[in-house]
Amino acid sequence: MSEFERRGTVMERVLGGSPLGVLIRLVVMSFVVGLVLTVLDVNPNDIIVWIENRLRFLTSFGFETFEEIGAIMLLGAVVVVPIWLALRVLKLIGR
Repeated sequence: MSEFERRGTVMERVLGGSPLGVLIRLVVMSFVVGLVLTVLDVNPNDIIVWIENRLRFLTSFGFETFEEIGAIMLLGAVVVVPIWLALRVLKLIGR
């Protein structure tokens, strides 16, 4: 097995799948969770405001629609990414 193949399998084991597949799943889950939290009027505002201020520069180019989509996705990511990361760490520890 070449080093490239070994590196790919190690990365897939750590991430729980192919990097692109994991990224797509995280983006979709973040959007869905953010949308649900928005509908339920749940707003972890302290975390979002800090991140939003850092990203404001990117949205200052007139991308108002992207700002709303980004805020929804960011809201979901605040919940989804830490849970995913904790589950990955627990799974790696269990091996």
